[in-house]
Amino acid sequence: MKRFLIACAFAATALSPVAASAEVTQLNVPLGAGGFGFLPLHMMREFNLVEKHAEEAGIELTVNWANVGGPAAMNDALLSGSAHFISAGPPAFITLWDRTQGNIEVMGAAAMSSMPMYLNTTAEHIEALEDFTANDKMGVTSIKVSIPSIIMQMHAKAQGEQDVFKYDPFTVSMGHADALIALLSGSGGIVAHYASSPFHEIEIKDPKVRTIQSSDDVMGGSTTFTMISTTTRFYDENPVVYGVFLDALEEAQQMIEADKDAAIDVLVKSMGGASELTNEELKAILENPSTKYTTVPENVLKYAEFMREIGSITNQPTAISDLFFESDLVAGGN
Repeated sequence: MKRFLIACAFAATALSPVAASAEVTQLNVPLGAGGFGFLPLHMMREFNLVEKHAEEAGIELTVNWANVGGPAAMNDALLSGSAHFISAGPPAFITLWDRTQGNIEVMGAAAMSSMPMYLNTTAEHIEALEDFTANDKMGVTSIKVSIPSIIMQMHAKAQGEQDVFKYDPFTVSMGHADALIALLSGSGGIVAHYASSPFHEIEIKDPKVRTIQSSDDVMGGSTTFTMISTTTRFYDENPVVYGVFLDALEEAQQMIEADKDAAIDVLVKSMGGASELTNEELKAILENPSTKYTTVPENVLKYAEFMREIGSITNQPTAISDLFFESDLVAGGN
């Protein structure tokens, strides 16, 4: 049923069989969970960048953007054939990469953004992860495979815990917008939210909210937040379209850097035309050195090595080339 609903979100435009010599003429791409991490996709849609680069490449190509987000939903979209490219955090990608070895072989195409996530809470008794009790729940975008889930497993291991999954029972799957409302209202059954920008910045404006951890704290520095992936078959059968999409992604990232005011206008539009933060506050997030738009993977291998170590995946990547298609866009990544 889940995969059927995801397919419907693409207006019944799921992939149809194509000859190896024919490339697709329409791309199906979900827009992701929202916020700054997925801003390049909204730039690509707003300014028709894919279509622009397709025309420059001498091909006709349209894009069907769908409002589908969350790691589990993204993975299902690619597996079901409802999407050609998906975007999610490294843990969700690595899980799918591992599951598809020897069959459809999902691989990374490029990183999209690097930025931290923040664990915010309204509970007075919580000063650290260790203070969570059976009655305390936190909102995460997806249980088990989201960035927060892996970050908390890493934290548990660093603290010498025998059970690295000890914090999983405290998590509930919620979209960022729903988790924000639930946390600030106090009526949504959660006392914490592992938030991304701008949801984090909205939450911490409330004096009841405190930040007790960030993903950068655990990872030891700048880390890929969102990345693009696809199947090996699509990569092999659609080399021109594949290149066009990545050219559009790179231009979107460059546009964000070159004109932050225009990028904020697109971000606000993607959020329904309104934000609880002013444009100046949103721009400050873009100008924060921890907010980066780059195709180069950062710390993705660190996630994969940890997930293999604890048995969450069975295959062991030893280099970034094991996870990403070869490209100048990912050269020097880790």
